Amino acid sequence: MEINVNHTTIYYVQSGQGRPLILLHGNGENHQIFDKLVPTLSAYYQVFALDNRGQGKSAPVHELHYQDMANDVVDFIHQLGLEKPLLYGFSDGGIIGLLIASQHPDLLGKLMVSGANLNPNGLHGAERFYYWNLHLWSRRPELRILNTEPNITKTDLQRITVPTLVMAGEKDSVKISHTRYISDQIPNCRLMILPKETHGSYVINSFKLLPIIRKFVEE
Repeated sequence: MEINVNHTTIYYVQSGQGRPLILLHGNGENHQIFDKLVPTLSAYYQVFALDNRGQGKSAPVHELHYQDMANDVVDFIHQLGLEKPLLYGFSDGGIIGLLIASQHPDLLGKLMVSGANLNPNGLHGAERFYYWNLHLWSRRPELRILNTEPNITKTDLQRITVPTLVMAGEKDSVKISHTRYISDQIPNCRLMILPKETHGSYVINSFKLLPIIRKFVEE
């Protein structure tokens, strides 16, 4: 399905009934990373898995910015009339979720993010070096922002009032100290570091998020 939001066209899939749950993928990916998860979640929730602007089947763009992607999701929520939707965001999707919850504190029901960072320094140095060189070679807009954005502040995090779950893998691309800092600054926040998991091992084509999401939502 397609919808025009914030001066662009976003592709999304929708399934299930019940409380709305939005899934946001990571950098350079699309909604298909949740292909295993969506059918199981759809037994409990009305699931919306989006392709972020410029990625997947959404309309291409010349530049990507996290704020634009956050505005897209806010417009999506308003246009579909979703009441207090749950939101799970992975990596870039987590960044988008943090921006939405900070800027629109009454919009979401609960927020779950994993592998998110507040700024490029939150990534391990080797990761930043790899992505910057890949960007120089490919000039892909989604790679550029990994080394230039976001710039989420302590004050931004402290504006988040919705119940929040912050997750990361023990071997994540994002520094564990950075993830703990994010959790510490958000009121009413729970931290979960998943043993032996990498940045996306428990997210991409995995069922592992199902019990985590279910437990946090139902509490």
